[in-house]
Amino acid sequence: MSILRMPAVKAETGHRSHASIYNAIKVGLFTKPVQIGERAVGWPSDEVQAINAARIAGRSDAELRTLVARLHAKRAGLAAAA
Repeated sequence: MSILRMPAVKAETGHRSHASIYNAIKVGLFTKPVQIGERAVGWPSDEVQAINAARIAGRSDAELRTLVARLHAKRAGLAAAA
């Protein structure tokens, strides 16, 4: 797993702007970024891939929201185990 910065996330997902990604986060269709520095964020590559795979498979927005919730829960579990 690697951490993808915004340009890589846009390239992977096909989003054209920062705003479109943050709008997707706001409505629960994309995971929140992780802090990787004082003023830098990124997204775990496995989360971006999971969301892309769900979109390709034709999952509904409700199913994507469930996936995003599971990904956030997995993240919290990893943090608790560390």
